[in-house]
Amino acid sequence: MRAERKSPATVTSYTEGVLAFLRWSAAANVTPEITKSTVQAFTADLLDAGAQAATARTRHMALRRFAAWLAEEGELDANPLLGVKPPKLDSKVVDALTDEQLRLLLKACSGKELIDRRDEAIVRLMAETGLRAGEVIAMEVADVDLQQGRAIVRRGKGGKGRAIPFGPQTAAALDRYMRARRAHRLGGSGALWLGGNGQTFSYHGLNLALKRRASVAGIAGFHLHLMRHTAATRWLRAGGSEGGLMAVAGWSTRSMVDRYTGASASERAATEARNLGLGEI
Repeated sequence: MRAERKSPATVTSYTEGVLAFLRWSAAANVTPEITKSTVQAFTADLLDAGAQAATARTRHMALRRFAAWLAEEGELDANPLLGVKPPKLDSKVVDALTDEQLRLLLKACSGKELIDRRDEAIVRLMAETGLRAGEVIAMEVADVDLQQGRAIVRRGKGGKGRAIPFGPQTAAALDRYMRARRAHRLGGSGALWLGGNGQTFSYHGLNLALKRRASVAGIAGFHLHLMRHTAATRWLRAGGSEGGLMAVAGWSTRSMVDRYTGASASERAATEARNLGLGEI
């Protein structure tokens, strides 16, 4: 998978899927053989134990990929999982942050310390552009052009790069952070985001930092992916086109727009209906 330039997150996820199957086989006293029946039993047990459908589907897909590799390498005569369907996913409704919640989150980042300015810049950037958390963490100093108001995602999901525009307020927040960043022990490194106490900054650090800010802001149930939903919803609410949103967010299919903005669809439809004034005959 590394030779195919799959992302580190994908490699880790698929590896964990195979390891989870091996752990289940040992606990259930089942021969760890990839067959249609054992994989279906493994998936069913995951769901019965309370695993989310998305988790069970990820584990299932990992085993399908592994089975395909075994067949390609001649370890198996044929792929035993061809035609075996993964668990069906529920269509979950994920609400975006309201403008008031977003203002409270930004207020919770106020301060003059490096981490305060870092977190405000990250919140503004994610809320405006819809960057994935992994894309944020991977950013380099050279990827940000404050004068042009543009950032470059070198390698997004599926290995695709793209340009991300941002406005003056986000640029100002980034500028404040980048000036404070110069005094950091790792200020000469290429990584854009740095941690407190002279440390680096990882996905775990980003998740912890924004959840702490959300807690201060009184926002319950916050998670990093909520920022992407928020950016997509705010884009369409402001009158942005779906095509523009897809380009900025790095989506190749129209279905992703519905997935990320479904919770606010009725609200936007009502606003559009009032503006159309079709009842005025």
